[in-house]
Amino acid sequence: MAKRGGFPGGGMPGNMSNLMKQAQRMQRQMEENQKELETKEFSAKAGGGAVEAVVYGNKTLKGITISPDAVDPEDVEMLQDLIVAAVNEAMKQADEAGGAMMNSLTGGLGGGLPF
Repeated sequence: MAKRGGFPGGGMPGNMSNLMKQAQRMQRQMEENQKELETKEFSAKAGGGAVEAVVYGNKTLKGITISPDAVDPEDVEMLQDLIVAAVNEAMKQADEAGGAMMNSLTGGLGGGLPF
């Protein structure tokens, strides 16, 4: 009587075993890189350097530096806009670094995969 399905000996074939080992290695690398990214700092300036924002790779705001020249009580909105612009740019840099990290690990295959 012929066997149906399965693998001889009940184990995984060599290719599947290697694939699982590679996936586990990639997961460890991703975790290590994520930890490193979380502590990395990204900074951006706006208004010719009047405002500087610094964020961590996990998109936590570390700090804002505002030049005294940027503080105009008559134009608070401009200062607010400069702060938003600097923070957004620093966050964008953190996002791009995270994306680059993922691409380096997955060889650009990461897009659209459910895991």
